[in-house]
Amino acid sequence: LLCCEVDIIRRAHDRNLITDRVLQTMLKAEETSCPSLPYFKCVQKEIQPNMRKIVATWMLEVCEEQKCEEEVFPLAMNYLDRFLSVEPLKKSRLQLLGATCMFLASKMKETIPLTAEKLCIYTDNSIRPEELLLMELLILNKLKWDLASVTPHDFIEHFLNKMPCLRACQEQIESLLESSLRQAQQPH
Repeated sequence: LLCCEVDIIRRAHDRNLITDRVLQTMLKAEETSCPSLPYFKCVQKEIQPNMRKIVATWMLEVCEEQKCEEEVFPLAMNYLDRFLSVEPLKKSRLQLLGATCMFLASKMKETIPLTAEKLCIYTDNSIRPEELLLMELLILNKLKWDLASVTPHDFIEHFLNKMPCLRACQEQIESLLESSLRQAQQPH
């Protein structure tokens, strides 16, 4: 590396984290990591499923362009859905919510997280860093500071370990997961 280059430190896969006991714990934890009710019908008056899909697509593009860890996008979508299931939001603030959820998820999963300033640039400066930081506090409050969510992405390594024949399909599996996360999903 040149002295001006930075090699990002990534965690190594830990075989101890893909045991059956860990999988059972994750399945139990997943129950509390999901939105609690069909929020498009019960909570949100302005936000529609197609709006969620648009902001989710934008969020995925930002994560890809910034080369975020694979876990950032699913975790950000988890925060977005959980927030929308408990707090009404004006549609004019949906991109702010998406940017802030990426901000929080990158803090949880990245060694060098996305900055508020960088995320504001991705909104064409339609939001200010101060707004993002205020939204961060609101999200943390509404989610009761519970940011250690289990997402579908967390299960991929467990399933691939159990079915090694799928290892060759890992990229397609992750792509399908990203695609499904962009779709509006409601609990039954």
